[in-house]
Amino acid sequence: MGICLGMQLIFDRSAENGGTDCLGMVDGEIIDLETGALPSPHMGWNTLDNLADDPLLDGVSAGDYAYFVHSYAAPVSARTLATCTYGQSFSAIVRQGNVYGCQFHPERSGKAGATILENFLKVTV
Repeated sequence: MGICLGMQLIFDRSAENGGTDCLGMVDGEIIDLETGALPSPHMGWNTLDNLADDPLLDGVSAGDYAYFVHSYAAPVSARTLATCTYGQSFSAIVRQGNVYGCQFHPERSGKAGATILENFLKVTV
């Protein structure tokens, strides 16, 4: 059985509020999203890139759009299944064991989000 929670919550720690311990289901720390001259929070449609070969991403292609609303992000790591770039590259989807996290809102992300949710139900049974 798998679990899918908000990305920030499943990591060890978050930079929010000066540093907050989280659930520790995925190794690593969530950092402030460095947006440069771009507005923060990152809000709106953006592309998924650098997709890994994972059952969660069956039917999802690099360049598919997802809907984001966030000002913190997981750095790209060995747990990254897909990236996105907004000021900096960050993990859009992560996996550690049977724990998955999406930085974006799959329920608001059209066809790509619906495909990911459908795949999640298949890979976690």
